[in-house]
Amino acid sequence: MEKFTLEILFQIIGIGSASGLFYNNDALYVIGDNSGFLYEYNMQNQQLNQHALIDNPTQNIPKNLKPDFESITHHNDTLYVFGSGSTENRNKMIEFDLKSKNVLQKNNLVDLYAVMQNFGEIKPEDFNLEGAIFDGENWYLFNRGNGVTNKNTIFTIHAKNLGEEFALISVNYKLPKIKGVRSSFTDAILVDDKIYFLSTAEDTKSTYDDGEILGSFIGRIDVKTMKIDFTQKITAANKFEGLTFYKKENNKIEFLLCEDNDTEVLETKIYKLTLPIK
Repeated sequence: MEKFTLEILFQIIGIGSASGLFYNNDALYVIGDNSGFLYEYNMQNQQLNQHALIDNPTQNIPKNLKPDFESITHHNDTLYVFGSGSTENRNKMIEFDLKSKNVLQKNNLVDLYAVMQNFGEIKPEDFNLEGAIFDGENWYLFNRGNGVTNKNTIFTIHAKNLGEEFALISVNYKLPKIKGVRSSFTDAILVDDKIYFLSTAEDTKSTYDDGEILGSFIGRIDVKTMKIDFTQKITAANKFEGLTFYKKENNKIEFLLCEDNDTEVLETKIYKLTLPIK
């Protein structure tokens, strides 16, 4: 691949352990995996607002109690925020209206997650959703293979609503390694007919316990074939967990990224990644 650039764009004080983001009209919506809020940051006036996603939310929920919001996607004027499913506390999916800035619906996906585990032959202790895409017809949910079995799996659910009947497909991927540790999905977005994804190599065999960060990749998958077009290592130090489309110009595509610092410090760096369009 031609040269990419990765730079820190700005820092937001008031958000910790960022795990997903969505850019829309100068507003950056951010979730944190130990927070009960959706954060809205205006990039022009640098104002930060927070919207409650759960009852009695706090910014640093204890690890054994947190809803573990790891994935955010959107369609039309609705944001969808997913819990990882890695424990029984983490099965929520929240629908948030971008116009009214209110929660539309709270969903418990425990039954769907159980079907996905059975269908994809993933043990509950290896189930850990960290990316989500909705195109209006299909949901793409990304299992992070940082458990013992390294099951990096994309589930494609054909349904306009996750509460109705659906068709389910799963595809497993072998993602690149760093120092012998296989990287695993941490987020994904859809741009035109391509899925751009992040994966991180973290030296752990647990979906619950953190490990040494060895680096992160950007990659691309063709939606029609579901095969990987390319992967590119972009850092040897950062655990990037959030990816959103920023802009396209001059044969280049730009993304905004956030990282999970695995601490309770309420500050988040936002990075800009620029890639040539191939």
